[in-house]
Amino acid sequence: MDNASYHSMKIDKAPTSNTRKADIIKWLEDKGEVVDRTMVIPQLSHIVKRLKPAHNRYVIDELAKNSGYTVLRLPPYHCELNPIELAWSSVKNHVRMNNTTYKLPDVKKLLIEGIDRVDAQMWKNFISHTKKEEVKFYEVDNIIDEMLSAEKDDLVMTITGDTSSETDSDTE
Repeated sequence: MDNASYHSMKIDKAPTSNTRKADIIKWLEDKGEVVDRTMVIPQLSHIVKRLKPAHNRYVIDELAKNSGYTVLRLPPYHCELNPIELAWSSVKNHVRMNNTTYKLPDVKKLLIEGIDRVDAQMWKNFISHTKKEEVKFYEVDNIIDEMLSAEKDDLVMTITGDTSSETDSDTE
């Protein structure tokens, strides 16, 4: 699942600093938090920030869970891991390559044609491509992990050139 706003509707939206103080206190108390009612909104917001991750549940995730499924969310800004982006790219390309009149009814017709062109074989190719991209991400992630976990003694930094802090004009 990508992170589009309509896929990320919260079940129990956490209050923000713009929320009324009474509503922030109610949200915190509903979570079992004991609240000093003399606290100001920034102090209450700090508690909300601490509790928020534990109560970060999405409507679509709960619907899927109730049907025995688990939603896996894509990392933000990684469209290359979402095959629908390849399908949209194909549709938009069809419209771009065949649009000669630039009239809305004609563009709509081209859009429908572009969607109809995305058949089962194209979907298989899009999914296959996405899986290959995912493997690349894992490989890069493993390389980074190996580099970061290397012993300090194994890391060598080579500095080339003059490392003195004086410049030529300072020494003349």
